Amino acid sequence: MSAQCEKVNSTSPSCEFGPKLKLLRSNDQVRELQTILRDKNTSRTDFKFYADRLIRLVIEESLNQLPFDTCMVMTPTGNYYKGTKYQRGNCGVSIVRSGEAMEQGLRDCCRSIRIGKILVESDSDTHEARVVYAKFPHDIADRKVLLMYPIMSTGNTVIKAVNVLKEHRVAEDNIILSNLFTTPIAAQTITTAFPLMTILTSELYHIAPNHFGQKYFGTD
Repeated sequence: MSAQCEKVNSTSPSCEFGPKLKLLRSNDQVRELQTILRDKNTSRTDFKFYADRLIRLVIEESLNQLPFDTCMVMTPTGNYYKGTKYQRGNCGVSIVRSGEAMEQGLRDCCRSIRIGKILVESDSDTHEARVVYAKFPHDIADRKVLLMYPIMSTGNTVIKAVNVLKEHRVAEDNIILSNLFTTPIAAQTITTAFPLMTILTSELYHIAPNHFGQKYFGTD
């Protein structure tokens, strides 16, 4: 796994997918969460609990990809402290429905952040993905966008969603895709189509847990 992709905060060289694909640093906690979410015997209650934990880790690291400014604050002791703050103009966009599972994790980290939505469905006859609904902040073209979609098997849904963002004049390098699980095929598809977009995922593996959305929302 480590040979395939650049790990966040790691000095290892970029992988075959390029430096914009970043892998959450793996440890025993992360591996346990991934294992629980893949286990068919995990109850829905446990699944949601542990999914939320992994989502929070991915969201936190995704936020580290956003630009910061330095700032000076006064402490209660009367001393100045040189710190950092996010630059203004960030927002989230979830790809309905599974992407909505990541919204609360983003709100827990950024209390007042605005969140848009994109609905992509597959045509019942042609099986081609198409966008049927999109709602964004009116000034999304001026914002950094955290695009949330937990599972990528082929990357087709994300391609449709990113194209809609670009149609709304969002710069490709202003998009950060927050993802839990992706396959190498999807990673290759996305990085080839959008080489300037940052992707943050927790795992690169040839089989994606496609039951995620149904199990998380209790529709399985």
